[in-house]
Amino acid sequence: MDLRLEDKVVLIAGSSRGIGLATVRAFLAEGCRTVVTGRDSIALAQARASLESDFSHERVMACEGDLGDPKTISEVLGSIGDRWGPPDCLVANIGTGRGPRGWDLEESDWDRLIEANLSCTYRLVQQVLPEMIRSRRGSIVLVASIVGLESTRAPLPYSAAKAALVSYGKNLAREVGPFNVRVNCVAPGNILFPGGSWERHLAERGDELLREIHAEVPLQRFGRAEEVADLIVFLSSDRAAFITGSCVVADGGQTRSW
Repeated sequence: MDLRLEDKVVLIAGSSRGIGLATVRAFLAEGCRTVVTGRDSIALAQARASLESDFSHERVMACEGDLGDPKTISEVLGSIGDRWGPPDCLVANIGTGRGPRGWDLEESDWDRLIEANLSCTYRLVQQVLPEMIRSRRGSIVLVASIVGLESTRAPLPYSAAKAALVSYGKNLAREVGPFNVRVNCVAPGNILFPGGSWERHLAERGDELLREIHAEVPLQRFGRAEEVADLIVFLSSDRAAFITGSCVVADGGQTRSW
């Protein structure tokens, strides 16, 4: 299927590894001009080298920095604009689930996870949207999680932030739809990739965790980053032109709610 994405400019926040990096590769395979980003300079350099080896270096741009910081966002968007023009598509893959569980939390832990998983995405979208609205075209995909849709054992502030992110995306879609800008969320389940949290959990809990996956996930396996990336690329494409305000789950059937 031709997704009609060739030469589109795509910014993927949080893309030096995992779902973000798989998404960069998927966009590049469609002929996009793609911006890979991250805060870890070593991981970013490795990702860039790998991408330029497999794809044309003319279609890869790397930007280091925290894309939750307004100044950094402005600088990155300026660099992209100078080279290719403003982004046609934004993928906000920002956040972390690392934090203490339970209800008796330090306020700093609550604030840190809300900031990382909600506020940072808000700031990025706020700076990308004006040009999309002016040009009356654009797609935004927010990477949420199934922890924002159902009760899980995830840290409370992480779950609350991801639930708020889904609500933000759905309501934002109503605000910007008249300008032909689409906003969707994806909610991944247990996605296993090198360096990710599930790789760490698997090393710590081994067979116990595998038994849980078999019991709770109808497909009886972890998901792959590439499977989420393919969904993100489709939602960003003109083939999904009538899809906005949606949250699409990719979890192997784990969630039980509609």
